[in-house]
Amino acid sequence: MHYKFTIIVPVYNEEDNLERVEQELLAYTKIATLPSCVLFVNDGSKDNSQELIETICNKHEAFNYILFKENRGLSAAIKAGFDHADTELVGYIDSDLQTDPKDFNLLLEHIGDYDLVTGVRADRKDSFVKNMSSKIANGIRRTFTHDGMDDTGCPLKVIKADYAKRIPMFKGLHRFLPAMILLQNGKILQVPVKHFPRIAGTAKFGLWNRLIGPLMDCFAYLWMKKKYINYTVSKSSK
Repeated sequence: MHYKFTIIVPVYNEEDNLERVEQELLAYTKIATLPSCVLFVNDGSKDNSQELIETICNKHEAFNYILFKENRGLSAAIKAGFDHADTELVGYIDSDLQTDPKDFNLLLEHIGDYDLVTGVRADRKDSFVKNMSSKIANGIRRTFTHDGMDDTGCPLKVIKADYAKRIPMFKGLHRFLPAMILLQNGKILQVPVKHFPRIAGTAKFGLWNRLIGPLMDCFAYLWMKKKYINYTVSKSSK
């Protein structure tokens, strides 16, 4: 099958969620508005995730994986997914399934007119501390980047692959993807999506890497924005 949309699923120690991920994503591929495939990126898991991933991929043609030699973090896993995808559109969803794969269809409705469409968790089911730290972090990031996005950490996004592959990724950049599309003079949109409580596994982000880390990353983004190279070719012999 000629796939047009790759769903990247970063995985780190998520053995308790992978059976549900298989069921939900397999169901989604049957109702997806574009031919869709799944790419697991195992970020050096230390539990039984890799064995489960290989079992899933052996059962379904549309499912593939790459395995990191060692844990490198969420941003590295997303970048690896961008690098290895060969479809015109890429997207990602967390393996805790706190967002609904079926909502990819809501984002795909708009991707023709935009270069990145991201979900915004309109009714988050997280703890008070997690919700507040996320709101504060989003407010600070929005002040620095002027991207107008309310929830850049939402793990449900669709991006045109040629834009995604040009993003100069750094650690923590998964929260700056809309801003990085704007640096390429791209167009971005946010769409409300469903959100659910985590029902298995353990969250990988705490107060430090949800609030303090992103604040420091804002300065890295400002440096990158100042130095970013953008050009348009007006004529070529090829």
